[in-house]
Amino acid sequence: MLFCLFHAFRSVDMCFMRICAQGNDRTQAEMAHTCRGTINLATAHIDTEDACNIVLSSGGRTYHLKASTEVERQRWVTALELAKAKAIRMMNNQSDDSGDEEPASQSDRSEIQGTLKTLANKLDDLSTCNDLIAKHGAALQRSLSELEALRVPVEGGEKIKAVNERATLFRITSNAMINACRDFLDLAETHSRRWQRVLQYEREQRTHLEETIEQLAKQHNSLERAWREAPALATNTPVIPATEQGSERPRKEEASDEDEDTEYFDAMEDSPAFITVTATDHTQHRRSQSNLSGASGGHPNDWNQEDHMMSPSCNDLSGKEIKPRKRRRTHIADKPNYSLNLWSIMKNCIGKELSKIPMPVNFNEPLSMLQRLSEDLEYHDLLDKAARCESSLEQLCLVAAFSVSSYSTTVHRTAKPFNPLLGETYELDRLEEYGYRSLCEQVSHHPPAAAHHVMSQRGWTLWQEITIASKFRGKYLSIMPLGAIHLTFASGNHYVWRKGTSTVHNIIVGKLWIDQSGDIEIVNHRTKETCQLKFSPYSYFSREVPRKVTGVVTDCDGQANYILSGTWDDKIESAKIVHSSRGSSSSEGKQKTVYQTLGPKLLWKKYPLPDNAENMYYFSTLALTLNETEEGVGRTDSRLRPDQRLMEAGRWDEANMEKQRLEEKQRAVRRRREAEATDALDDGREYEGYQPLWFHQRTNPITGETNFVYKGGYWEAKDRRDWSMCPDIF
Repeated sequence: MLFCLFHAFRSVDMCFMRICAQGNDRTQAEMAHTCRGTINLATAHIDTEDACNIVLSSGGRTYHLKASTEVERQRWVTALELAKAKAIRMMNNQSDDSGDEEPASQSDRSEIQGTLKTLANKLDDLSTCNDLIAKHGAALQRSLSELEALRVPVEGGEKIKAVNERATLFRITSNAMINACRDFLDLAETHSRRWQRVLQYEREQRTHLEETIEQLAKQHNSLERAWREAPALATNTPVIPATEQGSERPRKEEASDEDEDTEYFDAMEDSPAFITVTATDHTQHRRSQSNLSGASGGHPNDWNQEDHMMSPSCNDLSGKEIKPRKRRRTHIADKPNYSLNLWSIMKNCIGKELSKIPMPVNFNEPLSMLQRLSEDLEYHDLLDKAARCESSLEQLCLVAAFSVSSYSTTVHRTAKPFNPLLGETYELDRLEEYGYRSLCEQVSHHPPAAAHHVMSQRGWTLWQEITIASKFRGKYLSIMPLGAIHLTFASGNHYVWRKGTSTVHNIIVGKLWIDQSGDIEIVNHRTKETCQLKFSPYSYFSREVPRKVTGVVTDCDGQANYILSGTWDDKIESAKIVHSSRGSSSSEGKQKTVYQTLGPKLLWKKYPLPDNAENMYYFSTLALTLNETEEGVGRTDSRLRPDQRLMEAGRWDEANMEKQRLEEKQRAVRRRREAEATDALDDGREYEGYQPLWFHQRTNPITGETNFVYKGGYWEAKDRRDWSMCPDIF
């Protein structure tokens, strides 16, 4: 049977190769007259069910093959994979030859020839290695055959037979490797013409761009000279009344009441599905029509119309005292270009317990997790503005924008922050500059948990306890922050929400990138108003804007009042809903709600990154100041952590040794506590265990959860400059 299958597959393979070679010369009718049962190898899927079975499928036709041994099966799989690769290359070559070839310069040709020559030399080296492998493999098989011929017990004979099959499999694999390298060289030669065309096209585009920029610069200079030479023209121009200006400007974008000016927006994938339509009511002022283009397509206006204006108190700055700000650093040492040798890490891990394996600082950034938590306050001005709002719904929009802004720093920050030591703290004292003080403390090590408390003189208080749960799913890592975030205002409004899921992609191979996904519900427990935010996960096949965020703000009766839209790495806008109605059903059978809205209001816009940020771990302006040395901080502050400080200075080797010392010191303290707990248990005494210094556990009356909240005393100790109660953790 195997012999018949071999000849059948050989005829199929040869028949398909003829099709690939003559595909451009044959008619459609001739293409149909192929061998009976032909499978297109270029699109075929080859799979192995077990040690001896092969599954070959393409276009609804599936063949199940069975080999006599595992070695025989591997020969078939190797031959089929090579034939498939050859078929794909032949199809690509035909598409390449169909295009017009453009002459390449002599330097490009010589460079490509040099590259091909280098590849050929490497291929010769691989051929030599293959010959040696084949020679030694044959000798190994002969030795195993001689051992098999000797009189040995049945169990030993089976083992020798298994080793013999493995040696044969190794030789087949090495032959397949050298064949693949030879095919790679052929492919490089074939694609050299495509490389030349692409290079020539890019050079032409660059030249065209340089010419365009030069022309624009000349036009700019001529316009500037013309403006300087005609100052009298501006003074003699009659002043146009404001009413006439207001009626003239929209003529460019007239027809505001016509259907083509109304923009429709896709609904959210999950319920509640909705569509937003820009309002075109005749009562609106004509001068605002150019701005009323929808929540995601138009330019955000200032909401200076009377009918959709935010409360004046939201933008009132009378309570803000303007004081001279402290001059803080704007750069740190550039990140060293150290190569990461994974083998050196694995070599040091042999024979060690998993908990004692030291991870090098090469994976880190010179900030602790407590400092990353404090970095959420970069856009604290949103909360300052929310505290001045008289409308709780408008306040909820700003709180939602603040919750989204905390993700804006993660788009480029793929490095891991330092794990805080138990009892480590971090203070962010911006009382004189921005009116708030922030304190974080690592309250637990297993599981790791951090407590955070912020109090502001501008009418708001924020606190949270965050525990990180993670799941490794092969190609990506899901990070799920556990714990609720609480925010209260002087008005009595109490908001609670939880963070969404962060996903780190390409953990094993490729460039790391981060995405945010999931839903966030923000609830005002005083008024029962809610905001539903949806973070759309990135999809290669989606037409949506990457990193998209959408949301709906509803009142206590469930009536939608505002639509939020934007991206978590750039900006968030809100649009007030003036009318809602039930629309037609979607393709999934869900009935969508159509929201008629006013023009969008820009709530939050990300600050640009500092110059040279790519060489400073992509730190934001605030992040650059988080590890800056300050006087008067506690002895457990993250700024005083030596391994983190050495890494920031670019001394990574010393930082690795210091990091290992700190971790071993922490393990020794934990072992001592465990011994004390054991002694107390033997003596029948109660052992209290570790207790955080500045936080204690309390049950929250709203969520019913027991978490750590600030108990006071830190800022008073700072005023007294008394840190005698702090443990020695560094």
